[in-house]
Amino acid sequence: MFYDLLKKKFVFLDGAMGTMLQERGIVTAVGSEMACMTHEKTVEEIHRKYIESGSDIIYTNTLCANSYKLRHTGVSASDLIDKAVKIAKRACKGTDTLVALDIGPIGRIMEPAGDLTFSEAYEMFSEQVTAGERAGADLVVFETMSDLYEVKAAVLAAKEKTSLPVIVTMTFGENHRTYTGCDVKAMACMLEGMGVEAVGINCSLGPKEVYPIAKELAQFTPLPLIIKPNAGLPDPLTGSFCVGPDEFAEEMAVFAGLGVQFVGGCCGTSPEYIKNLKSKFDCLERYERKHVPVTRFCSQTKVVSLDKVLIVGERINPTGKPVIRDALLTGDLSSIGSQAVLQAENGADILDVNVGFPGIDEPRVMAEVVRSLQSVTNLPLQIDSSNADAIEAGLRAYCGKAIVNSVNGKADVLDRILPIVKKHGAAVIGLTLDENGIPEKAEDRLAIAEKILNAALRYGISKENVIIDCLVMTISAQQESAAETLKAARLVKEKLGLRTILGISNISFGLPNRELLDHTFLTLALGQGIDMAIVNPNADTIIDAVYAHNAIFGKDEGSAAFLKRYAGMKTEENIKQSGDPKAALEHAVINGLKEEADKAAALLLDKHEETLIIDEVLIPALDKVGKLYETGEVFLPQLLRSAGAAGEAFERIKESIRGKGVRQVSKGKILLATVKGDIHDIGKNIVKVLLENYGFTVYDLGKDVPPERIADTAIRENIGLIGLSALMTTTAENIGLTVEAIRKSGHKCGIMAGGAVLTEEYARRMGADFYARDAREAVRIAKEFFGA
Repeated sequence: MFYDLLKKKFVFLDGAMGTMLQERGIVTAVGSEMACMTHEKTVEEIHRKYIESGSDIIYTNTLCANSYKLRHTGVSASDLIDKAVKIAKRACKGTDTLVALDIGPIGRIMEPAGDLTFSEAYEMFSEQVTAGERAGADLVVFETMSDLYEVKAAVLAAKEKTSLPVIVTMTFGENHRTYTGCDVKAMACMLEGMGVEAVGINCSLGPKEVYPIAKELAQFTPLPLIIKPNAGLPDPLTGSFCVGPDEFAEEMAVFAGLGVQFVGGCCGTSPEYIKNLKSKFDCLERYERKHVPVTRFCSQTKVVSLDKVLIVGERINPTGKPVIRDALLTGDLSSIGSQAVLQAENGADILDVNVGFPGIDEPRVMAEVVRSLQSVTNLPLQIDSSNADAIEAGLRAYCGKAIVNSVNGKADVLDRILPIVKKHGAAVIGLTLDENGIPEKAEDRLAIAEKILNAALRYGISKENVIIDCLVMTISAQQESAAETLKAARLVKEKLGLRTILGISNISFGLPNRELLDHTFLTLALGQGIDMAIVNPNADTIIDAVYAHNAIFGKDEGSAAFLKRYAGMKTEENIKQSGDPKAALEHAVINGLKEEADKAAALLLDKHEETLIIDEVLIPALDKVGKLYETGEVFLPQLLRSAGAAGEAFERIKESIRGKGVRQVSKGKILLATVKGDIHDIGKNIVKVLLENYGFTVYDLGKDVPPERIADTAIRENIGLIGLSALMTTTAENIGLTVEAIRKSGHKCGIMAGGAVLTEEYARRMGADFYARDAREAVRIAKEFFGA
């Protein structure tokens, strides 16, 4: 039934459920979901009104119906979802309207930035989707998502546990990114390969603000597009939204010109909005998008397009590298993280990850290394293994669209690996060898490449996601093979139109002056049109050749990358190698390298006072990261990783202070709390991490905290500054009640307020002394308040 809707010019979704329940005075501390248990008829009535307004699909009242958010209610996610789906199905009876199981984010930060593991998220989503399918939902919608890794867990759960169609919408800020730094390009890149039925944007912004983000999305995917924005932005003073039903329909009309097919409303919208929307769109034509396939790979925050020769860093490989091998055996992955950062700084676009050697549990170690690498670099990863279980483990641990290196022309290998590649939406490298080994002649390697392509297409992997490696062999043993490899690479591009990659350093194995041979062979391969080169990025001559090639052949527009690299800019590695431990500590904090931060702090403690290290190195390093965060050059995961690295150094310094018997002086006592009625605390938790790393003592009272408890704690602990948080318009007014309770207690302190729905005007009106729009601003306020 869902696929029949795709034949329609436009598909109309519903509007807000929470807004409608709030208008009826139905609000619970957990969220609107519990209304399915307490106000069943009202929920059904709202569904029916949306159906009458023209909705082709209605969303169940289950956005927050997961085991984490329901843990204190006595109601299971399965039971609530069963009830919600049945309510929606009753409302749809006698109509063609479909029921979408509505699932939102879990409410905890995913690893490595947070403590929610992929397996935990997967199990929670699995419980939700299986309950929804069992109750009769027609499809699953994951909406209001911010973390691409959480989206991956959700989509895999739905695809592996149910047969339901899956659509996904994420929520973006005006900087075109989610709070974790994901943009629409990365979302489209990953989800298209994973086989979701439609993608789009919902919540946070109004139609005007969403439009430029949607325009970008439309250029990056052929999938049907969904737009479900808010009714403009809410006024924190009144809780009302600024765009009315008529204006909403007018502002939404432009999306037809982008080819958007699914339209609806989020926060602040009602059945009247959907009625006007349908009336407007029934008179419009939908633009037919023309999509040109492009080869792309991505992490959560970085998309790499194969529009120039890409450098694949080869150094994370235990073969011939005792340091890497020891790291894999001991589980101390700091040296692998350092190598990843070094390769990234030296010009790698992608990192190859190989952890295989005898005696190691390759699937377990591959997953650990992939998770570890994502905590220090945003480069896309290439999962390099012949072990199907290790490939599966690596892809499951990875957030984004990876490359699998590799398959070959053997039928059993293709049948074993390609389904894994397809499920995870990855690209794949095919080696031109089969049961008979590596052919001597280029034409025979071409035939194997064609076999790999046909198998990939059969498994649903598109042509642009197949990359062929014509296999470089050392000339010390097979001197004549080099010319055949180059010829084969050229034939694969000419005859099959496929992308090509070569492992360049194999050419020189067993010979002296390897860098000379590698550089010469690389330039010859570039001349044959290879698209990717697996090389050592730490060898200047190798990287120089690629940068020069891209500039000369116009693949580096305006020679921008060439100029950036060679215009005398000092790299972080130059600084790190200077031997200055202060520079090493700064480098470790900026790159989120915990072990390096700890070691650098230990070295500095031999010669410097603790306070000097904090004031002259750690705090300035955190300030640098903060500025990068404010300018959009790094994102929340990097900010938290840097805070974690600084935390390691702080712990080392604290040990030194305790060892001297010196009382550590706090820069000030700060109390943090999410106000009564509000259960959202992710933002507050981020503020806590940063404040602690700036040397403040933080008392965290958690979420849903009554005003009296906040006032009592402030008096008892002699708190100097209080930070209050609220995310929902319905609970923001409790900031004012809390401020009033603190003032009445007679305790003299500063109060700052923050949260997604707040403005500076509203914070001041509620009686707060300061408005903290984000975690960095909270730190600035604290530093100024305490004179720290």
